[in-house]
Amino acid sequence: MDSRFTQLRLDPKGATPLYQQLARQLEHAIETGTWESGEALPSERNLADTLNVSRITARKALDCLAELGLIRRSRGSGTFITPRLNQSLTRLVSFTELLTQRGFTPSSQWLERRLANPNAEESMRLGLGADAQVSRLKRLRLADDVVMAVEDSCLPVSVLPDPQLVETSLYAVLESSGKSVTRALQHVTAINADAELAALAEVAEGQALLKITRLGYLANGTPAELTVTYCRTDYYDFMVELTR
Repeated sequence: MDSRFTQLRLDPKGATPLYQQLARQLEHAIETGTWESGEALPSERNLADTLNVSRITARKALDCLAELGLIRRSRGSGTFITPRLNQSLTRLVSFTELLTQRGFTPSSQWLERRLANPNAEESMRLGLGADAQVSRLKRLRLADDVVMAVEDSCLPVSVLPDPQLVETSLYAVLESSGKSVTRALQHVTAINADAELAALAEVAEGQALLKITRLGYLANGTPAELTVTYCRTDYYDFMVELTR
């Protein structure tokens, strides 16, 4: 028996249904890292046999975890722990750095890397003239080959003259060129994915996403980056620490 199952304690005589007990304990084990991202959970049958519960109990417990977005089921392959990010809203960190720190393998699927003219909102927020040019970057952000977010960035060519320079981490490229983003303002709102965005994020049309709009500044206060990121709520958590 997997030693991790010895930590699960189910009380058949308790007031809480067994499937809820099992779901809560598995949720705690996942959140504390007992089971890691991408790792396979036992099948319903193996889970039931190991813990001496019915398959219905095991199935209902896994259904609860699936509703919380903690596991994903792949037909023919099994049940796996969902990659999940807990990102602080009070610290400026790149997506690549965040994933690497948490043990994920980051990657990008590029949708667009080109020079373009800014639209009205970009011109206003970045303080650009009508005839200015920007580097436009649009990509899918993946963790362990799972789409976590759709990201659209716009930077003045004075900050990023060649968008093809960015292969993985935008912030690493900016830092190497002496144009680090040292401060940023973020606005978080909830939206429902339209058909195009849903297809990119691999979610159902109309599903809620978190829209994160970030305006980054250089050390001298010059606006340097406008990034809009659409994050999947089943994989992404944002955290704010409050002190008194």
